[in-house]
Amino acid sequence: MRALIDRYIDAYNRIDVDAMLATLHNEVVFENYTAGVLSVRTVGIHELRHLAESSRHLFSARHQAITRYSEVAGVAHAQIHFQGTFAVDLPNGIRAGQSMALDGRSEYRERDGLLIYVADFSD
Repeated sequence: MRALIDRYIDAYNRIDVDAMLATLHNEVVFENYTAGVLSVRTVGIHELRHLAESSRHLFSARHQAITRYSEVAGVAHAQIHFQGTFAVDLPNGIRAGQSMALDGRSEYRERDGLLIYVADFSD
């Protein structure tokens, strides 16, 4: 599963939506949790494509790196370091060109050689 996750993250870092989606099962579930609260959930590759396409303009550059990785009973856990540079001004006061960095974790599950579940967790 690690090679599949590496392909997914590489495509994410390149902001290549098609390559990212090529690693995902048609029935993929994506969840994003912030401070323990579910903030985004998509079901199916079409919903995730819409989310990825609509948010790709937010960053001029972004990079996720796995800092620790483990697999237990078919579930992969990765500690992630994220860095990004915003491409646009946001309503909350963030300006284009500002950078951010945060640490979080991700969970992955696989079905039929593709990622069926991706969850991102940050504080």
